[in-house]
Amino acid sequence: MKKIIVCVLGHDRPGIIAAVSDVLSRSDCNIEDVSQTILQTEFAGVFIASVPDGLATGDLHERLCERLAPMGLSALLREMTPSGVWEAPPSEPFVITTLGPDRKGLVAGITELLARFGVNISNLKAVFRGGDNPKNNVMIYEVDIPTAFDHSVFREALYERGRELGLEVSLQHREVFEAIHRV
Repeated sequence: MKKIIVCVLGHDRPGIIAAVSDVLSRSDCNIEDVSQTILQTEFAGVFIASVPDGLATGDLHERLCERLAPMGLSALLREMTPSGVWEAPPSEPFVITTLGPDRKGLVAGITELLARFGVNISNLKAVFRGGDNPKNNVMIYEVDIPTAFDHSVFREALYERGRELGLEVSLQHREVFEAIHRV
């Protein structure tokens, strides 16, 4: 069976995941992974599904669009290809949080540094509500930090970048972060 990625975008409302999963199920597809979020008022969902060999991606796209268009939603499909898969180096899971006044370039400033050190972002939630109240402007990065480099050099570079951007930065191993926030 081939696998596809289905991306669904549009104004949030009840029933979006039900509609997508119904079309996939009726098309004999098996949903293997789903990630969805609401960004302000907009729904963004990504599904990975296995598709039976006889079903053309174009036909499935047509079925999804027919069901989702009346809901004001758009769908994009792409077949997954096994070639060129990136292999992550051995790493440890960490959580980076930033707080600070909203301004342009905050996400770019942090992610450029992460990319330079080969740190992979597995999940990102950034909420910007404007103004100077740092609690209104939060970024939470779940990252995988390679074990093969000096963590103290990375930590200092991250904190320096935070100072340059006017952000309070915290870096914690994910297990520590989860233990602290479990209370």
